[in-house]
Amino acid sequence: MAHAPETIDAYLADHAARFEGQLFELLRIPSVSAQPDHNADTRRAAQWVRDDLIALGVPAELIEFDSGHPIVYGERLDAPGQPTLLIYGHYDVQPPEPLEPWLSPPFEPTVRDGNVYARGATDDKGQMFTHLKAAEAWLKTVGRLPVNVKFLIEGEEEVGGKNLEAFLAAQTRKLACDYAVISDTSQFAPGLPAITYGLKGLAYFELRVQGANRDLHSGTFGGAVQNPLNALCQILASLKGADGRIQVEGFYDDVRPLEDWERAAFAQLPFSEADFAADLGVAELFGEVGYSTLERKWARPTCDVHGLWGGYAGPGPKTVLPCKAGAKFSFRLVPDQDNRTIAQAVRRHIERHTPPGVTWELEEMHGAPAVLVDTTTPGFAAATRAIETAFGTRPVFIREGGSIPVVGLIKQHLKVDTLLLGWGQNDDNLHGPNEKFSLADFHRGIRASAHLMAELAG
Repeated sequence: MAHAPETIDAYLADHAARFEGQLFELLRIPSVSAQPDHNADTRRAAQWVRDDLIALGVPAELIEFDSGHPIVYGERLDAPGQPTLLIYGHYDVQPPEPLEPWLSPPFEPTVRDGNVYARGATDDKGQMFTHLKAAEAWLKTVGRLPVNVKFLIEGEEEVGGKNLEAFLAAQTRKLACDYAVISDTSQFAPGLPAITYGLKGLAYFELRVQGANRDLHSGTFGGAVQNPLNALCQILASLKGADGRIQVEGFYDDVRPLEDWERAAFAQLPFSEADFAADLGVAELFGEVGYSTLERKWARPTCDVHGLWGGYAGPGPKTVLPCKAGAKFSFRLVPDQDNRTIAQAVRRHIERHTPPGVTWELEEMHGAPAVLVDTTTPGFAAATRAIETAFGTRPVFIREGGSIPVVGLIKQHLKVDTLLLGWGQNDDNLHGPNEKFSLADFHRGIRASAHLMAELAG
């Protein structure tokens, strides 16, 4: 077992205030990748990250593309015979709107109760930045890193990472590594750090249903032609039963069941279903019969409608029979399910369950496979030890109901697992107003990253 020298921890303590000041500088840059008005700001954030890498001792550059935002790439490969670590993060952020609920301006970092509030604080600038400062501590004290490290920091994560997959596919030799690390997830609870070893996949669709060639008077034409809104509701209702089971034919054929140790481990976590329901303000919880809430959230597939449109929704009545209707819906997938296979099954299901008198069009908007990381590797054990050192308690192993497509891309193109080491909290409001990040966890994350490098070298 390896340990970081005491000089590393001393450096981190001595420079803690400066690290926070640097983080606040980065958070002030409104790098909203989805909004063209912020293209210059997004580029400025990329340059800021590149310049910080160079200043701390990692040669870095901007990888440019014909369109979109650049990737920041840097590497320090002066640890012969040691593993190579690829650290991924993103410098772009979600739009801050709506602005009204923010208690302080989204791009003016404000500290309250030990948390920094700003867009990007936890997703992902604050978490990504921990790894840069860990590398700085090594380079400014020891003069080298204990392992080889490559930094891959992109600016399009919040808009689908359109350039990243092509870059990964074309640069497999350049990006070759033994382990990847991403800090873009959360701890299980305050004071209880976690390593996420499973992520759900995704199959996301838009369904458009067409009836007559124009909107019609519901009295004159009602009962004579099919109402696309009625048809749409009938199709959507057929996707899932009252017991929470998805009704698409063949949907569960490839679902990998939870292992006994996982169900036992989930059951031992400090989680109250009653408190969970109360926090959400719902009278009762709902999901697939036969599974706990954590099992449903983390390890069972789901089906949800995200948006519906059609007809008249303004104030007062309007007796229109709309000519078209639409919906967005998705399935969260679990290991061994293939989003392309699911898309084919969904098409067959809609064909069977569409009532007469309408036509339909299904657009596959996004898809990604689920990810399950091997928890028995030396790298996973090294991460466990590093987090225990930094946080003072052994991390729990959890899954996550969300999707991080880059994890699957790394597995596909680089053939390595990703260590998902989250320093955030579940109530950090990523993507919402008043996003925050605990400054204590920020510093613990830096220390964990610094010790991870030593543990991997050992």
